[in-house]
Amino acid sequence: MINKLEAIKERFEEVGQLIVQPDAMADMKQFSKLSKEYRDLEKIVEQYHQYKKILDGLKSAKNILETEKDPEFRELAKDELEELQPQKEAMESKLKQLLIPKDPNDSKDVILEIRAGTGGDEAAIFAGDLLRMYQKFCEKQGWKISLSDYVEGTSGGYSRLVANVSGNDVYGMLKFESGVHRVQRVPATETQGRVHTSAASVAVLPEMDDVEVDIDLNDVRRDEFCSSGPGGQSVNTTYSAIRLTHIPSGIVVQCQDQKSKLKNYDKALKELKSRLYAIEVQRQQDEIGAERKSMIGSGDRSDKIRTYNYPQGRVTDHRIGYSQHNLPHVMDGNIIDFIEKLRIAENTDKLKAGQPG
Repeated sequence: MINKLEAIKERFEEVGQLIVQPDAMADMKQFSKLSKEYRDLEKIVEQYHQYKKILDGLKSAKNILETEKDPEFRELAKDELEELQPQKEAMESKLKQLLIPKDPNDSKDVILEIRAGTGGDEAAIFAGDLLRMYQKFCEKQGWKISLSDYVEGTSGGYSRLVANVSGNDVYGMLKFESGVHRVQRVPATETQGRVHTSAASVAVLPEMDDVEVDIDLNDVRRDEFCSSGPGGQSVNTTYSAIRLTHIPSGIVVQCQDQKSKLKNYDKALKELKSRLYAIEVQRQQDEIGAERKSMIGSGDRSDKIRTYNYPQGRVTDHRIGYSQHNLPHVMDGNIIDFIEKLRIAENTDKLKAGQPG
């Protein structure tokens, strides 16, 4: 581990020199990339410096015990050892976590899709509830969330919606939300008071840059149509909404939230690239095989990940067997405990697989 940390320290110093060069900002894309790398490495290097101080302290205390005859000095050295040894173990655990290779997509903005599943009108209402939960969570994180396309349910909520979420470390936190969310409650339309089970699927896709996903635009059919707002209110009478069809894969995306045709096209193209990227990632995961998949699941929309039980006021995440008995609190956007525990589970899984070593 020391060798790896020394290499990181050298790279940190190298990047520090690169970003202060006179011509460093000539290529803003490269400068931004280096600045992010510097910030990421700085966190590890700071912890490494603390770790080295602990090691030096332990070495000094052991040396005193080996050479010093004075009982007072020896007692002080023993106290030092007893104090520093647990600090060393805690710091090693922390450094191991920091050395786990980060998903390069963690810092990206995301495209969030929610689809009503089994349960008819109740599933669409639940999809709307999930959207509000995520909207409140995004607000707490200081992120921006905006709908780019949606189909409203006949009794409220949404049968399908697509939203863009932008901010800091968005994919790194929201990626754990991909999968099937189940709700157990008495629907508003139920006259007998019976509890029904409905579901909605969530997909979280990292937004892809032009350089990361290459699309032949000759394979993309572009259609324009009039966008419409909530309640059937016409947003405009011009053909500003955009629908893109990727002919080889059959993927269709559309965007209608912007008044500008060009802006709708750009957002739709980003979504298309993100969906094609997700297909490629899934293909690679399938090749790796089930035995190498993370304990928290593949993030596939078919994986049942969480149940929201209204009669019991309980929310359970099935991947880690964790429950909270304060459902209204969770639906108010307080899902950070689930995300943090899923992050820990993912890192533990990676450590067991030996990725950082």
